[in-house]
Amino acid sequence: MLAAASDHIHFTDLHLNPVAIPIHVGFVHLDIKWYSIAYITGILVGWWYLLKLLAQPGAPMARRHADDLVFYATIGIILGGRIGYVLFYAPEMLLNPLSVFKLWDGGMSFHGGVIGTSLGLIWLSRVHKLNWLRVHDYVACCAPFGLFFGRIANFINGELWGRPSDLPWAIVFPRTGDDVARHPSQLYEAGLEGILLGLVLWFFFWRTKARYQPGKLVGIFILGYGLCRFFVEFFREPDSQFQGTLFGNWGFHMGQFLCLPMIAGGVYLIATAARRRERVEPIAGSESVA
Repeated sequence: MLAAASDHIHFTDLHLNPVAIPIHVGFVHLDIKWYSIAYITGILVGWWYLLKLLAQPGAPMARRHADDLVFYATIGIILGGRIGYVLFYAPEMLLNPLSVFKLWDGGMSFHGGVIGTSLGLIWLSRVHKLNWLRVHDYVACCAPFGLFFGRIANFINGELWGRPSDLPWAIVFPRTGDDVARHPSQLYEAGLEGILLGLVLWFFFWRTKARYQPGKLVGIFILGYGLCRFFVEFFREPDSQFQGTLFGNWGFHMGQFLCLPMIAGGVYLIATAARRRERVEPIAGSESVA
């Protein structure tokens, strides 16, 4: 039996507000939310870290490419994330196409964002004649920043909560419509997908020669994310729209299903990375890397 809600943390007692900066001047009512700030912060911090990575020998692109990359990646994240959400989680929105553009109502898919960003990077690489797989390696090392800030924003919004729990740190979220304490699964994901995965990628970039094996770092990223997300989904409340369907009957989440190709793809890229190693001629600088 779960303990009474009064014995646990109440989300309202944390005094968190999804709105970071309310702007109400005259007829202007604009609320800048933490979710928007999380996206912007993740992109800016990722950009800063990418420049640090590109300063090392054997970089696959120059600073001028990185500046363009931020634009392509941002478009890919927004369009891919939104389209992925509609296709994977809310296809009924297609019956009302205008609702697809209501980004302020929420609804973004990480898996869709990955696809959108990848397509943007491939296009960028094609235009500038870059090695698209090595570009992905460097960008993958920056992705955990966005994941961390995004999951923290999910927690501040009081959304994407976990299953009922009797653990001391379980939280009663008001938007669930009940009085049951639940896993703060958003924080689990922030820790695993953001901090842990970021540290793993940091180690392989700075302490090994992984960046000279095209596809290895991006393989580590998608494998690591797939495993972390698959694990956390066991503590996360199932998507309500899939209850009573084949997914629900299996006790399987859409997020877990979407992680399976990531896990398989990550294993493949890591296993085949060594054979792709070749003499790396950097885009910027003069030093070749054998």
